[in-house]
Amino acid sequence: MYAIIETGGKQYKVEAGDIVFIEKLDAQEESEYTFDKVIAVGADDGIKVGAPYVDGASVSAKVVKNGKGKKITVFTYKPKKNEKRKLGHRQPYTKVEISAINA
Repeated sequence: MYAIIETGGKQYKVEAGDIVFIEKLDAQEESEYTFDKVIAVGADDGIKVGAPYVDGASVSAKVVKNGKGKKITVFTYKPKKNEKRKLGHRQPYTKVEISAINA
């Protein structure tokens, strides 16, 4: 059984036992989190698609870790103008482990 959930403006296909890196959630480590925005639920007998979300469906997950990704370098410049700017960015994330899909 799998589900397609929406969080942080993105959509993820998850199954029970999956570990997923998603946009940062306001949740403590080792706590439970429930995703209510379930777009579709698939099983052996078929798929159930919501409009826009499936009624009564949810996905339970355990927050494993909150962290930051690798640093990326942002460099902008204008040629022949001696104008340049260099800065770095680390995107925050939340690592979750999917425990159950409730359809």
